[in-house]
Amino acid sequence: MYIIIAGGGIAGSNLTKNLVEKHDVIVIEKEQSTAEKIYSRYGAVTVLGNATTIDVLKEAGIEKCDIAIAVMRDDADNLSFSLLAKNFGVEKILVRMREPEYESAYKMAGATNIAATMELIVDKFITDIEEPDVRKVASLGDGKAEVSILTIPPESRISGMKISEIVSQEKFPDGTVIAGIYDKKRDRFIVPRGNREIFAGNQVFLVASKEDMERAANFLLNK
Repeated sequence: MYIIIAGGGIAGSNLTKNLVEKHDVIVIEKEQSTAEKIYSRYGAVTVLGNATTIDVLKEAGIEKCDIAIAVMRDDADNLSFSLLAKNFGVEKILVRMREPEYESAYKMAGATNIAATMELIVDKFITDIEEPDVRKVASLGDGKAEVSILTIPPESRISGMKISEIVSQEKFPDGTVIAGIYDKKRDRFIVPRGNREIFAGNQVFLVASKEDMERAANFLLNK
């Protein structure tokens, strides 16, 4: 995927480090020293300039961008970048929010993922980019457990299986709890019981440690 990251600070650098090996990553940064550091450390293409300027965005390749990520210092800049990215037809726009008052504005600007906590921003965005069928929604106990929503794909091995059958499988981690099921077709939330079946298209709410969440996601989403 073609990814543009606006802002080369701590969050931008960490995102670049995690994404550059698998994707085409372009970082827009105003400070020359920061831009040079990102290039020298990670080999990512850097564009020196203001990410709220159309000419700079075009130089970065906004017209072919798949994912735009706004992690600049100011919400006003992130909001402007989001609006411009939406105007260029970018489908997925991820933003770091500093002030909660901006949340509704970000949503109106087309942001598809809004993160407010610095400790979670990288994990949350990486999950959204690398695993589109998995959406992390919360972290519990200082990161000891996570709450994620998985959308079961048509080819999943567990489609049509009962919860009791799923949790008894050897590859399904014991420490994972299936906390809820949302049936999109019928528009209803289901409190799961052992005999409840899970089908393709259902959204499954899981609670687990980070390691168990990854194992559970691999089991539930794969063929």
